[in-house]
Amino acid sequence: MLAYLARYTHRVAIANSRLISLDERGVTFRYKDYRRNGQARYRAMTLSADAFIRRFLLHVLPKGFHRIRHYGLLASAGCKANIARARQLMAAPMPELDVPAVYDTTASDATIDHRPPCPCCGGRMLIVEVFARGGAPRGPPSGAGIKT
Repeated sequence: MLAYLARYTHRVAIANSRLISLDERGVTFRYKDYRRNGQARYRAMTLSADAFIRRFLLHVLPKGFHRIRHYGLLASAGCKANIARARQLMAAPMPELDVPAVYDTTASDATIDHRPPCPCCGGRMLIVEVFARGGAPRGPPSGAGIKT
C-alpha cells in the first residue's frame, strides 16, 4: 500500500502527457504496471469516459485535506532526530500518577479494586490518567523539555 500511495505524493493521479486519445470508445492513457518488468511494464488502457472520471476522482482529496504535510514528527527537517527522540521516550518508564487510594494496588488488602475488567482479555485495566470533573485531556507535550 505504501508503494501505491507514494506515487501520488508529489503529483496528480495522471499527467496530461500520459493521455493518448479521447474518442467514442473512451479515454486511452499510458500506465505503468509495477508487477511486470521490461517493455511489458508500460501499457495502454482504454476506459469509458465515466469510468475514467470515476477512477480519477478517487485520487482527488476532499476539501480541506492536504496531500503532503510539511510539519510534524515526520517533517523532513528534523525527521531523524524526532524519530530517535520518540524511540528514546518510548523506552523511558511511565511517570507515577497521583491516583486515589481506591485504585492503588499497593494499598492494604482491605482496599477493594474497582477497576473494570478489560473487555478483550478479562484482566484489570490500568489507569493511565485521571481527569478532574469537567476537565479535558491534556494536549500533546510541548517541546520545552526536549534537549537537542
